[in-house]
Amino acid sequence: MRILHITNHVQKIGNGIVNVAVDLACLQAKKGFHVAVASCGGEYEELLTEHGVSHFQLDQSRTPLNMIKASWRYREIIKEFQPDIVHAHMMTGVVLAGILRNSGKYSLVSTVHNEFQRSAVLMGLADRVIAVSHAVADSMIRRGISAKKLRVVANGTLSSPRHKKIQDYQPLPLHHPTITTVAGMYTRKGISELIEAFSIIGKDFPQAHLYLVGEGPDRSIFEAMAQSTAFANRIHFEGFQPEPQGYMLATDIFVLASHCESFGLVLTEAREAGCAIVASDVDGIPETLDHRQAGLLVPPKDSQTLASTLVQLLSNPELINKWKFRAQQNLERFKVERVNEETVAIYRELIRQYDVPKIMRTRELVVGK
Repeated sequence: MRILHITNHVQKIGNGIVNVAVDLACLQAKKGFHVAVASCGGEYEELLTEHGVSHFQLDQSRTPLNMIKASWRYREIIKEFQPDIVHAHMMTGVVLAGILRNSGKYSLVSTVHNEFQRSAVLMGLADRVIAVSHAVADSMIRRGISAKKLRVVANGTLSSPRHKKIQDYQPLPLHHPTITTVAGMYTRKGISELIEAFSIIGKDFPQAHLYLVGEGPDRSIFEAMAQSTAFANRIHFEGFQPEPQGYMLATDIFVLASHCESFGLVLTEAREAGCAIVASDVDGIPETLDHRQAGLLVPPKDSQTLASTLVQLLSNPELINKWKFRAQQNLERFKVERVNEETVAIYRELIRQYDVPKIMRTRELVVGK
């Protein structure tokens, strides 16, 4: 089987979509498939090469002139690599592969990560649409994507070829009790609500510190908000960290206060690190936390309830330990190997669907002669 993954880039910037694509490419090459990635490049090119994955340069920047160039380049890639499967992980890639399908005889697969984006409906151009959670699948059906096309492959990045084993990381020397989030600095990630919740509890828990790990366009807004509280010296903006495991291993309470979240990959890593977890009861997050078995759920955009939940935990160290233990149960299903096996099964399903009619036509021609 020849598999081509398309993604905008392979940069090491904490993009969950890129991380999943890189993981799949590496594991599929390890299984003996011929695998390539088409993107504008990035730091993960070296890792891909180490795993025997070819990389084709493909700039999908959305300007009219560049899209014309990308179309020609895509045709060249298809002609050279001749994939059986093209797996597009972002919207531009699936549109390109869908429109230019006549360039080669391949089946097209897409994965929907950011379902909340309007453009996510374009992922339905593919022959099979992978949803990273049941919540995403249900949403895509409501938006008009045929249930026959949809397959759910729950996300997972544990045991990723991008990372060391969790045992090989060391916890950082953080202040305790430690409250941490690892998220892009976007409003939709609920950073404002987390800072507000911390400002509510800060006086009653003078030893508590909040660590915000991540980068993004709204960081300056959150920094100004933190400075306006009475606890600015206990709110730490750590920026993007390529290996946030050191923070997680030192964390008492991990919070993901997102307004919308297709799955919440970072929660699987927080679970592996043994954090007590508080997260928004929205979209795919309940699935990631085993429907309240592995973490506490709070309404999104509700800083008061988030603060109350943090108070409940900080007031009871035994309760924190209880949730730390529960977070680390039932983690096997979040390993990348399971994600890859289920994804490859979808590829095989498409190839069989294509091959059977072709074989039947060949037999008819033989019988006709």
